[in-house]
Amino acid sequence: MTSVDLNADMGESFGPWVMGQDAELLEVVSSANVACGFHAGDWDVMADTMATAQARGVGIGAHPGFADLQGFGRRRMHLPEKSLRHMVQYQLGAALGMARATGAEVRHLKLHGALSNMTSEDEALAEACYGAALEVAPEIIVMVLAATAQQRVVERLGCPWAGEIFADRAYNADATLVDRGLPGAVLHDPETAAPRIVKMVQAGAILPEEGAPIPAAIDTICLHGDGATALPMARAVRSALEAAGIAVKAFEGRRGAV
Repeated sequence: MTSVDLNADMGESFGPWVMGQDAELLEVVSSANVACGFHAGDWDVMADTMATAQARGVGIGAHPGFADLQGFGRRRMHLPEKSLRHMVQYQLGAALGMARATGAEVRHLKLHGALSNMTSEDEALAEACYGAALEVAPEIIVMVLAATAQQRVVERLGCPWAGEIFADRAYNADATLVDRGLPGAVLHDPETAAPRIVKMVQAGAILPEEGAPIPAAIDTICLHGDGATALPMARAVRSALEAAGIAVKAFEGRRGAV
C-alpha cells in the first residue's frame, strides 16, 4: 500500500465546554468525522469545524451516534428500527445542511461509539443504519470497521465504502474492538501504537490481541480526538507511516466485495 487516510472524530465540544484539540488535529489528519449534536457537539461547533476542515483540505464526514450526551454515545441503546433509521437520517441531514451553509461538502459517514460497536456485530442493525443514510445521500462513502458485519453489509448494498482500523484500540479475534472497560483496550503510548499500525498497513491485516492476523481492507486509520495523548498519537502515527513510505491522503472509496 502506498497511501492511507488518517481520520479523527471531532467537533465534540459543546457551548463553552471544549473537548479535544481539533484545530491542531486538522493539521495532521486527512479526514474529519464531525459530531452531529446527539452524542456531542452543537450547531456552532459543527459549523466552525466544517469550515476549518474545508479550508485545510480535509475530507468531512458526518458522525452520528445515540442521543446520549451524558454517556458520550458510548452506552448501548436499543431502539425500534424505524426510530433508529430516523435518528441516523436526522443527524446526517443536519450535517449535510450545515456543510452546504458553510461552503463545505460531506463526503463520508461514520457511526459513533456504541452504535458503531453494535453494528459491527449485527448485520441487520448495520443495514438499517446504512440503508437509512443512503436514502438521504445515495453516493456518500460509508466508513466501516474493516472485516466486521459493517463491511459485509456495505459490500452487499453496493454503495461506496472505506475500511477502517484503529490506531489506539486493541482488537478481538473477530476484528471487533476490545471493550473499553477491559484492561489494555485503549492504547495511550504513541511509541507503541505507531509501529503497530505501520505493521497492520504493510500486512493488509488487523493484528488482534490473540489469534491469527485478519486480512482487512485498510483505507483509513482512526485517531481518537478526545484522549490526553490524541495529538502526540496522531503526529507519531503520521510520521511512522511516512517514514515507511506510506503517504497520507483522503480515501477515494471502493464498491463491492474485496
